[in-house]
Amino acid sequence: GAGALVAWRGGALLSGVAVVAVGAVLTRGLHLDGVADVADGLGSGKPAGDALRIMKQSDIGPFGVLTLLLLMLAQVAALAGQFAVSPVRGALAAVVAAVAGRAALAWGCLRSVPAARPGGLGAMVAATVRPAVAVAVTVLVAAVAAAVRWQSGVAVLCGVLAAGALLRRCVRRFGGVTGDVLGALVETSATAALVALALV
Repeated sequence: GAGALVAWRGGALLSGVAVVAVGAVLTRGLHLDGVADVADGLGSGKPAGDALRIMKQSDIGPFGVLTLLLLMLAQVAALAGQFAVSPVRGALAAVVAAVAGRAALAWGCLRSVPAARPGGLGAMVAATVRPAVAVAVTVLVAAVAAAVRWQSGVAVLCGVLAAGALLRRCVRRFGGVTGDVLGALVETSATAALVALALV
């Protein structure tokens, strides 16, 4: 909504920035912090225990900075392209990205996916979702999105698939999920959905 309001007065690029900024404020940067921490952990090349310690630190390393910068630039650019078509198209893209990001969380909490370490948000929700529920959530979200615009349904599926690829990598690398991994899944899915909307 904020992006759509800016689009009528400030143009497509500012609208893209507004959507990303509002999303970051509403989540208090939690998911973006997860992206940076996961990037630092994966990029460290260290054993799982050491990588998890790196992720838990409050600072941000070069992998985290670069990944966060590129991810947010991709989001702004993709949203700007949609707002350039129309404010309604841009607002729809923002909603699709948001729901695609949340749909990915169901896969990160599958019963077959353990927590990487005890304690924390990851351990609280790890292994709590049945596969049938994750499938149902994804199909429902994609179907509703496709009913509005078929490209939106494709975007949701692309987002969830991209998050699934990251999840697989994190489970192999860290031994399971953490709160940071879940946040990274949200942002990865949202970004992939936006890129898909820009390409289809």
